[in-house]
Amino acid sequence: MICAYDKIYLEKARTSLGRMLDFAVYDLKYDIAIFFDMFIDSGLANRFERGESEFIAGKSGVELAYDVIETMETLTERVKPRYATGRSKEYWVGWALAYYQWKTALSFKNIITYIPIKDIMALYVPYHEMDIRQFVDKMNELYRIAKSDTNLKIMRVRMGLSQKELAEQSGVPIRTIQQYEQRQKNINKASAEYIVSLSKILFCSPAELLEVSEF
Repeated sequence: MICAYDKIYLEKARTSLGRMLDFAVYDLKYDIAIFFDMFIDSGLANRFERGESEFIAGKSGVELAYDVIETMETLTERVKPRYATGRSKEYWVGWALAYYQWKTALSFKNIITYIPIKDIMALYVPYHEMDIRQFVDKMNELYRIAKSDTNLKIMRVRMGLSQKELAEQSGVPIRTIQQYEQRQKNINKASAEYIVSLSKILFCSPAELLEVSEF
């Protein structure tokens, strides 16, 4: 699976997102779920997850937090950042979530739709002491449990198409579509021709048809 952006920016992105959430909760007194929704609704999450250097490398977490607030609300005053000696749970959530988003290339909105950010925080013990790959494995497990339907089925139903209609319009055999939707075949390993044909009929990007896979 292709990662969200170049790995050279990853550690800075993780630090920035972790610091953003820590600052928002402890200095600005926001609920973490409310603030993360603001991050998404502001459009800044989308720019962050696409790997725009201004946001993943050019700003500190504090600057990123203020950008979110100034986009969504009227900022009355700025506060002096508190610099704690240890990492908070909120910092770890941002730090780990930034890695998961980079690794899977899922949007932040997609991730927390199926795994709310407070459920991610509940993973702090024991996953903050584990290798980040174990956190990824757990997130993948939770994501699959919460999201029972494949992206292909979700997109097809959204368009109001039957499997037969999608097969006829895309040129992809109906049996193959059924196997993708039932996860009997891995759509991530489908031919580019099939993925492009399906995405054109479903009015989505090819990437939106792919599924979270094992790493």
